[in-house]
Amino acid sequence: MPERAGRRVVVTGLGAVSSLGLGAGALIAALREGRSGIGPIGQFDATGFEHVLAGEVRGFDADEHFHRTDPRRWGRSGQFAGAAARMAVADAGVDPMALREIRTASVFGTTNGESQVLEQLAAGLVGDGVAAASPELAGRADAGRIATAVAAELGLGGETLTLGTACAAGNYALGYAFDLLRRGEADAALCGGADASNRATHAGFHRLGALAEDVPRPFDANRDGIVTAEGGVALLLEPLETAVERGARIYAEVLGYGITCDAVHMTNPHAPSIAECIRLAHQDAGVKPEEIDYVCAHGTGTHANDSTEIAALREVFGANLPPVSSVKSMLGHTMGAASGFGALVSCAAVHEGFLPPNVTLRTADPELGPGVDLVPTARDAEVRIVQNHGFAFGGNNAITLFGKVTDR
Repeated sequence: MPERAGRRVVVTGLGAVSSLGLGAGALIAALREGRSGIGPIGQFDATGFEHVLAGEVRGFDADEHFHRTDPRRWGRSGQFAGAAARMAVADAGVDPMALREIRTASVFGTTNGESQVLEQLAAGLVGDGVAAASPELAGRADAGRIATAVAAELGLGGETLTLGTACAAGNYALGYAFDLLRRGEADAALCGGADASNRATHAGFHRLGALAEDVPRPFDANRDGIVTAEGGVALLLEPLETAVERGARIYAEVLGYGITCDAVHMTNPHAPSIAECIRLAHQDAGVKPEEIDYVCAHGTGTHANDSTEIAALREVFGANLPPVSSVKSMLGHTMGAASGFGALVSCAAVHEGFLPPNVTLRTADPELGPGVDLVPTARDAEVRIVQNHGFAFGGNNAITLFGKVTDR
């Protein structure tokens, strides 16, 4: 890897609460098999909606994952984040007590914060007025409690921050945590994203006409929108020298990231800004376009996103695009957790040597142009560097890069 200023940072632990299972191992196995986590909505009453599918977490019992705090202190998003973080720590083989003795940060992204809590609180206000508002619900409503749930559950004493940059928030969180470590401002970090399914988000995308009739089909000629989803994801970051010293399994190195915010349009992505974000990520990581082996795409399954994303890639890579796929084809769109799940999958792709599939792809959109490898089925491959995309409303773009460590 190229020489860069600051400490080198690696990913040693992965945790996931997803519609495809609990734990990173269950998620990765499901992705390799091409299974779908999308099914009928159960988190709220979907009566009256034309589209009633979502990627919901099933079989999740917060009591099984919270050992230090009462999970009822947190909303569903905070519970997802706390559970995923504890999984990541266990996956890394680290004693939580050791993380309490050093500067361990908690940095998580979200779109809707504690949306289910807010909906319950609002329903009470509408029915009975402010005087009858539940103090207990109000206490759980703050979106900042997502990262706080992780810090409190694991007893961490480092910086605690929740970032609300919507569907790019997971990558924002990862980039922020990466900076803390490489600059020596933290000794370890748990980062990722979390969001819970809720009626308001589903209704909002329904109103935009952005919901798929059945399943999301990223980059397909007949794609018709997203499927809303939920989940929590966490990555444990450590300095390379610390990980090597303790003999840790290293999934991948965090090579760098790029961020742009163009504000060109509220909902439509902007190809030149995304292309600039890619270039900034490459510059930060010290890599060249031809070194990228795989792009873990934002790939929502909407016409605007998928065509713009490929156009941005062509602006940077020319005719020689690396393989491109979107795990939203199986997970649905997990909002603030989306690029965090992309980061987890990117690390798994580097560590295990495989490309995750666009499992719902039937006919590649010819308007995307020739020579695009959209990975319709998972396959083994040598993956040295992965580019992970996260884009959000308002032109918030964040891209992270991960690479194989070969010179420890």
